[in-house]
This record gives sequence, C-alpha cells and structure tokens, in this order.
Amino acid sequence: MPVLDHFRLDERVAIVTGGNRGLGYAMAQALAEAGAAVAIVSRTAADAEAAAAAISQLTGRDCRGYAWDGTQPEAGPALVTLGLAEFGQVDILVNNAGLNVRGAIEDLTLEQFRTVQETNVTGPWLMCRALAPHFKQRQQGRVINLGSALSVISMPDRTPYSTSKGAVLQLTRTLALEWAPFNVTVNCILPGPFHTEMNRTLAENPDVYGLFIAKIPLGRWGNPAELGGLVVFLASEAASFITGAGIAIDGGWTVH
Repeated sequence: MPVLDHFRLDERVAIVTGGNRGLGYAMAQALAEAGAAVAIVSRTAADAEAAAAAISQLTGRDCRGYAWDGTQPEAGPALVTLGLAEFGQVDILVNNAGLNVRGAIEDLTLEQFRTVQETNVTGPWLMCRALAPHFKQRQQGRVINLGSALSVISMPDRTPYSTSKGAVLQLTRTLALEWAPFNVTVNCILPGPFHTEMNRTLAENPDVYGLFIAKIPLGRWGNPAELGGLVVFLASEAASFITGAGIAIDGGWTVH
C-alpha cells in the first residue's frame, strides 16, 4: 500500500467533543477531509448541528451534530448508543472539549476549580469508559486526548487548567497501557498557544501576547488548521505503533 494511503480515514467514524469551534472544529474538519464520518458534540445542539452542516458541505462527508454535557455520567453512554445506532461503529474519539479559568489561587473559588476538572478530566474519562466495551469488542480504536503545553510546563495563575491538563496526560498514559492488549491506541496532543476563541483576550493584549511570543522559538501563535495533520496522523494506520505519547505542537515552547 502506498504510504499516503495509510493516512486515509475512509469508512471510519469519529466523535469530536467540543467540535463546534476552535481547535475542535479544525480537527473535525481535518478528519472529514481525510474520509471519516464525524459526530460533532457540544453543550448546545444548534451549535453542534451548524458546525456539522458546514463541514459536511465543505467535505461531502457524513457529519452530524449532537448536544452533550460531558460532565454528566449518563451523557457518555447515551452518546455512544446514539452514535452506534446512527453510524454503526465508532473508530476514533477526540476528547477536545475544555474549559480554562485564569486567576491567582486566592481569587478563585473551589467551584471554579472543580468545574475545570469536571470538564477537562472527568468528561474525557467518562467518554473513554463509555467506549471501552465497543473498542475492546472490535479489537481496535483510536483515542486522542487534548492536553496542553501546560501538561508538562506551567505558568502563574493557571492552577485549575494546568492541574487538569497534567491529569489528561496521565489519563492518556494509563489508558494506553490498559488498552494496548486490545489494539487501541491512546495519545495526547499538547498544543501551545493557538488563535482560538478561548485565547482571544490574551491574543488581543499586546503585552501578554508579547510575553508568549518571547517563549516561542518560531515567534508566533499557531493557527487551528495546523492541528489537522497531527490529528489525522494519530487517528490513522500511519500511527499504529504510537501509543501513550504526548506530542507537543507549540512552536518549540516546551523545549526551553
């Protein structure tokens, strides 16, 4: 088989949480462009459906949107049941939905801290648990978790987010070991600063933006589309011998 054919995702089905905007949308679009059918989920059905319709029109692939609250224990099994009913299978899970709350620790509430953990850690854990029987039965699967550069380094005023993203990396490593006997790979993407809605306030502040740029050897923030190649690679047969990895895509930030 020609090497480029190993990157194709034809006849695969992907679930992308938080796929209605930002990095999630870019990854959902890339997976569809590579041939996958894509289920986009977000808290609001209208947002998920609009994103799915736009990607479907652009790529010609079967993309559908669903409402989903990843912090609710019943949401994962319900989504998997629905996905299996409508698509017949699930091959790829991209745990992208995330939340960031910034501030000095004494200015944050316990509720804010817990909300970030519930969204960024509990949500992916629940989705993985819901898909475990399906992946094990089929003896295949790809899980791609979204960590962060702050999974491995940190900065002030990020205790909720950095704590959660460190946990996501460890969740990835642990499940990679747990699911390796079932031919299911679990990897973690570690993005640096990207131009997304979540980071808009930082990008529009010249002083803050300058502080970030000073730490990034490539001298700029990333564009969401630049994540597409990596997520397609990790979801494809080209990455069949990669599991438990945390892969930085950060312009060189974490090599400091």
